[in-house]
Amino acid sequence: MNSNRILGLDSILNIVIRKRGEEKHMESSDDLMRHMQEQFKEKARKSESVYYAATDVVILRFMIEVCWAPMLAAFSVPLDQSDEELVIAQCLDGFRYAIHVTAVMSMKTHRDAFVTSLAKFTSLHSPADIKQKNIDAIKAIITIADEDGNYLQEAWEHILTCVSRFEHLHLLGEGAPPDATFFAVPQTELEKSRQVKSNVLPVLKKKGPGKIQYAAAAVRRGSYDSAGIGGNASGGLTSEQMNNLVSNLNMLEQVGSAEMNRIFTRSQKLNSEAIIDFVKALCKVSMEELRSTSDPRVFSITKIVEIAHYNMNRIRLVWSSIWHVLSDFFVTIGSSENLSIAIFAMDSLRQLSMKFLDREELANYNFQNEFMKPFVIVMRKSGAVEIRELIIRCVSQMVLSRVNNVKSGWKSMFMVFTTAAYDDHKNIVLLAFEIIEKIIRDYFPYITETETTTFTDCVNCLIAFTNSRFNKDISLNAIAFLRFCAQKLAEGDLGSSSRNKDKDASRKISPSSPQKGKDRKQDYGELADKEDHLYFWFPLLAGLSELSFDPRPEIRKGALQVLFDTLRNHGHLFSLPLWERVFESVLFPIFDYVRHAIDPSGENSPGQGTDSDTGELDQDAWLYETCTLALQLVVDLFVKFYGTVNPLLRKVLMLLVSFIKRPHQSLAGIGIAAFVRLMSNAADLFSDDKWLEVVLSLKEAANTTLPDFSSILNGDTVVRSQEEGLTRENGGEVDASRMPDDDSESPRRHSLYAAISDAKCRAAVQLLLIQAVMEIYNMYRGQLSATNTLVLYDAVHSVAFHAHEINSNATLRSKLQELVSITQMQDPPLLRLENESYQICLTFLQNLAMDRPPSYEEAEVETYLVDLCQEVLEFYIATAHTGQISESSLGGQLKWLIPLGSGKRRELAARAPLVVATLQAICSLEENLSFEKNLTRFFPLLSSLISCEHGSNEVQIALSEMLSSSVLLKLNTSLPLSGSTMLPESFSCFSSLHKISTKFLQQITALKQVQTWKRRKPKRLFSDFNWLIPSFAAMGASTQMKHVFKFIDANGDGKISPVELSELLLSLGHSKAMAAKEAEGIVRDMDCDGDGLIDIDEFMKVMNSSDHGEAGNNGEEGDLINAFRIFDSDKDGFISAKELQRVLISLGCDKCSLRECRRMIRGVDKDGDGFVDFQEFRSMMTAHSC
Repeated sequence: MNSNRILGLDSILNIVIRKRGEEKHMESSDDLMRHMQEQFKEKARKSESVYYAATDVVILRFMIEVCWAPMLAAFSVPLDQSDEELVIAQCLDGFRYAIHVTAVMSMKTHRDAFVTSLAKFTSLHSPADIKQKNIDAIKAIITIADEDGNYLQEAWEHILTCVSRFEHLHLLGEGAPPDATFFAVPQTELEKSRQVKSNVLPVLKKKGPGKIQYAAAAVRRGSYDSAGIGGNASGGLTSEQMNNLVSNLNMLEQVGSAEMNRIFTRSQKLNSEAIIDFVKALCKVSMEELRSTSDPRVFSITKIVEIAHYNMNRIRLVWSSIWHVLSDFFVTIGSSENLSIAIFAMDSLRQLSMKFLDREELANYNFQNEFMKPFVIVMRKSGAVEIRELIIRCVSQMVLSRVNNVKSGWKSMFMVFTTAAYDDHKNIVLLAFEIIEKIIRDYFPYITETETTTFTDCVNCLIAFTNSRFNKDISLNAIAFLRFCAQKLAEGDLGSSSRNKDKDASRKISPSSPQKGKDRKQDYGELADKEDHLYFWFPLLAGLSELSFDPRPEIRKGALQVLFDTLRNHGHLFSLPLWERVFESVLFPIFDYVRHAIDPSGENSPGQGTDSDTGELDQDAWLYETCTLALQLVVDLFVKFYGTVNPLLRKVLMLLVSFIKRPHQSLAGIGIAAFVRLMSNAADLFSDDKWLEVVLSLKEAANTTLPDFSSILNGDTVVRSQEEGLTRENGGEVDASRMPDDDSESPRRHSLYAAISDAKCRAAVQLLLIQAVMEIYNMYRGQLSATNTLVLYDAVHSVAFHAHEINSNATLRSKLQELVSITQMQDPPLLRLENESYQICLTFLQNLAMDRPPSYEEAEVETYLVDLCQEVLEFYIATAHTGQISESSLGGQLKWLIPLGSGKRRELAARAPLVVATLQAICSLEENLSFEKNLTRFFPLLSSLISCEHGSNEVQIALSEMLSSSVLLKLNTSLPLSGSTMLPESFSCFSSLHKISTKFLQQITALKQVQTWKRRKPKRLFSDFNWLIPSFAAMGASTQMKHVFKFIDANGDGKISPVELSELLLSLGHSKAMAAKEAEGIVRDMDCDGDGLIDIDEFMKVMNSSDHGEAGNNGEEGDLINAFRIFDSDKDGFISAKELQRVLISLGCDKCSLRECRRMIRGVDKDGDGFVDFQEFRSMMTAHSC
């Protein structure tokens, strides 16, 4: 502040006094005064002078800014130096008026300067020095507070500080025990020893024992700022000071306590802004009181409760601002390290809350919630068990005694109990749950009477108690209460009064609405379509869902039971959007941990089995049980409410497929079982589009679970080489304890174990998957369209083809055998998977051709079937040939075949049922002439089957039956069919074929065993020669014999050796042990020149002699009968024109008409009945005999 401001009095004087150079010299002050009076009178007599009356108080502000400092000095100096009553009174009035003007003018700096100076003159900070003028200053302070309270603002702090100090001294004067007696922090022995020894005990006997230190503390006060309110000043204590204190304390009685209390009681008359300033100042003073650890005081905090009570009738906006200040104050004090102070603060807050709950809360206000938030915050922040227990009991008392008035306060109460549920002390948890149990059991209707959102807070509180680790009974009871809450929610009782009011209002607006009669029916379901319904249901269901991860079996089971019982019992109230949220955020998250917890880690040891993938779930079998149960319940729930939730089918299928995809057999098995369960219960409800989603999901599962052996195939053989070395050292036994523990090799070894485990797991999963696919197909074969069935076919075929690629990889199989001690896999590794997959594919296509379902395309299915049959036969033939090792002659022609090993024979035997089924499927193509169209594709394969060595005779039997029943009629003869000779020549073809085969068999099977074999399987030998003869109608017997000879002569050297004849006998079904002996005997009997071989002449000689020997016997008659039966398809004993046409068409004569066939029949029909009987057939064949 500049000097002109400080010396502003000169400016005032210059207004009326002339400058020194222009004035006459004034000899005395009386002359000066006289001169000034004359000047004023002279100016007043001038008519032109105008007097301006100030109407705006703003002008006063400028005047105060100029003269406030001299005024402060003028009031302070006499007050400090003088003891005259008049002077003191005048100075105190000056302070009062100055504070009034500066406060009203909002001159904060100037106001605070006057207030601070006056507060210092009270000398309350140094009670030993108090005089009467100080008492008068205290009274002036009280008057200022009473008169100018609305304008004091921050200056309230100085006034309330004086009040606090006065009250402290007043209590000492009355001999009452100070607050420190109850609230001081216990002192250490060192602190006690440092206390000043007082020898003035007789002076303060009336103060009672233990009060000396507090009186001494009052004497040792320092300056106004350093003394504080509860702190002590250093310094010695004299007997004179103590005597002065006693007399001064008696002097304070001039100021009554009622006058001091009037400051607080009249706070309700302060305006809206002033009361907030008053509360802020009082909280600040209270904090100063409580800051001292040795001499804390609670005077101001008690006054806080009082003024809060006095001002509760203020408008909500003002009261909210007041409580915002008080709330922070109580949180700070409640979290104090001084336990006694914190307890006192919480108890004060309880008293205040009880008073506040006596008042009814207005609608749409949530001030009760705000009012009780300090309890919640202190409950969370406090580390003292006593404080947390006190808060629980305080809240309990408020609820039980004021339950009718609690509205929005329920939210804070439940937050307190929720915090208690997670407390580390068992007693706190038990106490809190005991109270919450009583509240829900006895007062549940009050909870949601006005605030429906409180229901969510109640649910969250119960969910918190379900996680209690101290007592499982608490968790189970909390789950039971959650069921109770769900029932109440389903009944629609939440906020029913407000909804009914809305409905009544809507009916009044439109009384003639046509929906009036339907209101009662819709009332129950209205809530289900509202957005807030989701807000209520979701926390309850989500909380139960989270309990599925609880480590306690009873809790998991109880939570799942309540969750799904709730959904089953009340799901009819849910809309589709709510169901979507339930599935997405409640049900599916149950399985998130399971679906993502297991990954191939490679940490398995060599001794582990298929189910030994590492992961947390391997050790937690309980989670598998819970997961299985939960997945079944989800499927059942989806089926139950399929009419509403059918749009969610794709998401449910994705959930199941995600299980199947996991590289863990147990989890995948759970997913597959749930998939089958879903299909068996809900597939009847599926439309064709839904079925397409199902089969596409199965296809996805099949394609993503294909076993991957690439890591094994491309990996090194570190483990194998190490094991082999240790095996040699230990005499053939692997010592795992001596396996090298090289850090560089460990990752590769672990990677190899992981790859093997993953491949075995996926192979097992795929086997389960295709079996499930077949089970589903068998259940709903009639409902599947051709399109959907072909999708299934593609899925299973991809599995089969991939398995075959693995099985046919010789390098991989060799490596797996090297690691057999680790893999424990058979060779080939996926043989069963391949066979079953192909068998299912074959079944799909055959059933499609038989059932002809919707969207069936005959050409498409036929193409699939032909390709599949060709694929299976090619794979079988390739497998059989890869097992044979040949020795070649100099000319490079096959001379000798070493028999198959036992392993290869077992593999072929395992593949035999599939090949038999394939041959039967090829036979089924005869009905629509598909076999004939694809004869060029099948004939080389059938030929190769004859020359293959087989693991069992199943394939040979099926092949023989197929050739005798189908191939014979499909031979493309390309005959010159014309005129009346066409029919006899066709008959001659079949008769000659049968005759030659029979004759050769009789000749080479002279032994009794061979004759027995011929009688048992005549068709087999017959069929084995059928494919050798393209056409016999235009050939003589010698030509036919040459073809037979050429077939037996495998190496084409013009002679039949015992080895070649032995191979023929093996292909006809003879045992390997007997074939060689029989072949040597036949060659020995037929060899005329003794070279040990059969040439063409020797062969023809035997065959011709056999032909002559058979003339007229029963053998030729049997041949004719067999040939007749081929034409007589309906077995009525007659050959009709249609039957003849069918045979001719099968022989390749597509242009042969029925009319031409009738003409050929007439050429043979002797009795004119239009048919050819056996007698006519025999006569014709005798005339055209070969």
